[in-house]
Amino acid sequence: MPRPYQPSLLRLLHGATALLVPLAWLTGFVVYSSADGRFGRLPFTLPGDWIDLHGTVGVVLWPIALLFGFYALTAGRRRLRQPANAVALLALGLAVGSGKLMDEDWLRDGQLDHLVYSIHLLAWLLIAIAVTLHVMAVLQRGGWPLARSMASVELRCGDLPGTWLDQIRRSFQSKS
Repeated sequence: MPRPYQPSLLRLLHGATALLVPLAWLTGFVVYSSADGRFGRLPFTLPGDWIDLHGTVGVVLWPIALLFGFYALTAGRRRLRQPANAVALLALGLAVGSGKLMDEDWLRDGQLDHLVYSIHLLAWLLIAIAVTLHVMAVLQRGGWPLARSMASVELRCGDLPGTWLDQIRRSFQSKS
């Protein structure tokens, strides 16, 4: 059985997203615990301005999520047929989009009743569920070889960064 190979652009965008989403999720959890906490709080307080840290992670995640979404809808659209992939991407879009609509002073001022904030909290929960389902589906579909293929640094001929735009262009021409 041949070793799975994932396109390098997918690995780059997926890897950056896979680093930033847990960081956003964890910083968001600390923000929620300190500023809201209606459904529970951490048993301790962490010093620092976590709202700004969470926002900074979101600002970095925003363009990567846009590029990842563009890739998924073009060259990676075949992978979106897997429900776990589609749900994870939709949850990411909801989290990043609702985060961009928020005002960080709402939480500082104790304004917890904004619809966008509620949507952002829902997205936070969906991200946790979606990533869990995504990882389980990857392990079920291809096991550890498929999971490891996402972390591989191997580059094949025709999959170098200089070919990425051609890969995207070809995806518009294919019917898959």
